[in-house]
Amino acid sequence: MISDFTLLATTSRGNERAMVNEILYLLKDELGDVQAQAVRTKIRGLIVAKTSLDPVEVIAKFRAILIERPYEFRYALRIVPIQCVVSTNLDEIKAAAGMLAVKIGAHQTFRVTIEKRFTELHSKDIIQAAVGDIKCRVDLHNPDLILQVEVLGAQTGVSLIKPGDILAVVREKML
Repeated sequence: MISDFTLLATTSRGNERAMVNEILYLLKDELGDVQAQAVRTKIRGLIVAKTSLDPVEVIAKFRAILIERPYEFRYALRIVPIQCVVSTNLDEIKAAAGMLAVKIGAHQTFRVTIEKRFTELHSKDIIQAAVGDIKCRVDLHNPDLILQVEVLGAQTGVSLIKPGDILAVVREKML
């Protein structure tokens, strides 16, 4: 698995190889990132990719492609930008979240969203570690920012993103 991935994509089980090809086509041919990489993970329905482009901007560009040519997305279900990858360890998750949290403005609200796979850690412990020393206001229903924590066994991806920065392909195709 790529240890410093910047995108996490979900697909239907059994379509992982096709999803790797799809995301590589989108990154290399559509966005011009010739050094893009993508691989399957040990987790069914999940692939990771690495791009030299800003992952949040990649999602915006993917969304534009999806609106213009929805047929380009045949296998992707969700694509999540990842800004920092650490070992699945509460102290490292806390440090990564704290590093990203400096971008939260004084009057902005946030929430923590956890997606965990192949870990013994409890969601409550991960949330407490991620929140750490962040003093900003929490809004679970309508936050300005989301601290996204994606646990993939031994590795964890952390991002501080706006609610619209995750590409939900199926839902957005229907709009």
